[in-house]
Amino acid sequence: MTKPVIIGLTGSIGMGKSTVAAMFEDAGIPVFDADAEVRAMQGPDGELNPAIEAAFPGSTGPEGVNRDALGKLVFGDKNALARLEAIVHPSVGKKRMQFLADNEGAAIILFDIPLLFEGGGNESVDVVVVVSAPTDLQRERVLARPGMTEEKFEHILSLQTPDAEKRSRADFVIDTGTTFDETRAQVAAIINEIASSRV
Repeated sequence: MTKPVIIGLTGSIGMGKSTVAAMFEDAGIPVFDADAEVRAMQGPDGELNPAIEAAFPGSTGPEGVNRDALGKLVFGDKNALARLEAIVHPSVGKKRMQFLADNEGAAIILFDIPLLFEGGGNESVDVVVVVSAPTDLQRERVLARPGMTEEKFEHILSLQTPDAEKRSRADFVIDTGTTFDETRAQVAAIINEIASSRV
């Protein structure tokens, strides 16, 4: 049986990656959302909560991980962030392997991975799709988010591979600085090109 083509979807904050991932899903492509898996594992009775609480006391409660409290403990502290990632990443990896097994009959599978290049995940996918938009639109979208500040935005950007570098390393770039219909058309074109290359 032919193995599915694995797309790695990524993009900097505010570029419209979640919207594009939903468009792939609407087109019938199975989507593995790494962030959604992490949120589930850190929610009420989440499987990661005991280990996170042990490493970062006071960061969890009845509702699961308190993202604000945990954020304050790891914000700007590379060692703390590395400790957190050592707890989270292996579990996400297991979920991803299970997702692959569950969808082995699909022609195309998409992994929605915000830090694809930063974590070296681009090495384990077949096709890299980068979602991008003009920087002024990106800034406008991000600063409209509740609780977002210029400082937080700049800090997040500093942790991410620059947009220009992502675009240069991509197999496909989706421009979300256009209408939804135009973005959806770009998604459809990528799916058609990948599907036709498998024939």
